[in-house]
Amino acid sequence: MSLRQIVKRIGPWRVAWQWLLVLAILGIPFIRPGQVSLFRLDIDSLSLHLFGRVFQIEELYLFLLLTLVLLLFFLVATLVLGRVWCGWACPQTVLTDLVEWTARRLGLRLVRGQIQGRLDKRLALHLFMAALSLLVAANLTWYFIPPHEFFQRLMAARLGSTMVLAIAVIAATVYLDLALLRRLVCKDFCPYGRFQTALVDRGTLVLHFTEDEASRCLRCDACVRACPTGIDIRRGYQVECINCGRCLDACRQALGHQGRPGLIRYTFGTEGRGLQSLFSPRLVLVGTAFLVVSAGLVVAAVQRPETTLEVARQAAPPRILSSGERAIFVTAYISNRSDRDLTCKLTARDVAGSPLPLKGSTDKLHLGPTSRKKVQFALVIPGDDSPGTAFFSLKGGQGDILAESSVSLPPGEKFLKPAAARGETR
Repeated sequence: MSLRQIVKRIGPWRVAWQWLLVLAILGIPFIRPGQVSLFRLDIDSLSLHLFGRVFQIEELYLFLLLTLVLLLFFLVATLVLGRVWCGWACPQTVLTDLVEWTARRLGLRLVRGQIQGRLDKRLALHLFMAALSLLVAANLTWYFIPPHEFFQRLMAARLGSTMVLAIAVIAATVYLDLALLRRLVCKDFCPYGRFQTALVDRGTLVLHFTEDEASRCLRCDACVRACPTGIDIRRGYQVECINCGRCLDACRQALGHQGRPGLIRYTFGTEGRGLQSLFSPRLVLVGTAFLVVSAGLVVAAVQRPETTLEVARQAAPPRILSSGERAIFVTAYISNRSDRDLTCKLTARDVAGSPLPLKGSTDKLHLGPTSRKKVQFALVIPGDDSPGTAFFSLKGGQGDILAESSVSLPPGEKFLKPAAARGETR
């Protein structure tokens, strides 16, 4: 085995992965397939933009399924990979790594988590942390407001007090975290680290010190100095370990100069039983649930209609017109979930299929892509007994039915007579 193979480091892979995640988080708000954001929660329309499709707030069941899928994925990932998320992908770790890397480039020293050095260099580092915090805050708002709209408002000084306050609070929180806490969050405050201990299984991926070969240890403490949370991996598994692999690289480098492999490695389970230890009842159960719910979410998302119609009676009481016909005031909510313009019209019929007249703007209704429209009108029914239920159809330009809904009609005695018929005067 060559020296290069013995001292092969995983640190560059971790850094590359972190930069890939950073670019993805910064770039996702700018990606708009079909003029719909790849991922964004639109507050104004109460809708979720996901993979170029729009999910309205009334599709709550999809939100619930998505939340359940993410929760199960979190459990599966934790059961298999442990705290690899913490060491390789967590924004807290990525930002802290970037700050500490910048500090070293400025010639500052890191002593037990404290940054020491010349005042001017420390001030430069704090300016960098402030700028980084503002970027993080702005990037977070891009997941609620499209970036092009954000920059237009910024250039015109029209961000609004709410957005400015939100950015200021987020930026201040991130800055204080980077300036005062950093690794303490991972070590003492992060709830995930404590929660993960309840999920660790005999097959969970951990950093493991090979005790059978402990006699080869140089007692150089390189692994302790390299650990961002300050633990000693030689004492066995500890909850503060974030699976970053810095101790692994340090041990490989220290022993590699003697032509010997390192004593620290990634293993599935603290006993190092290999991949076979993954197949535990707990992982099989949670993994199966994740696959089933994910399949259900995909099916529900694919089969959802592109156009929906919801109809409800207004609070205004129905009336008897002077012609003897009866008018019921109705509100319709039309949603166009597609990325195309929609022109449609509303029609109504009774139980027997006979058409019912509509009074109001119910023809040539235009909806833009991923938009929602509220339409108010009056449904006119004959003067005899109430038909009981009215059925509404939303029809496209070719007369095809896009969506349907229905509303129950009040009995005859519920209708108000015209003022003249009731003997009222104005």
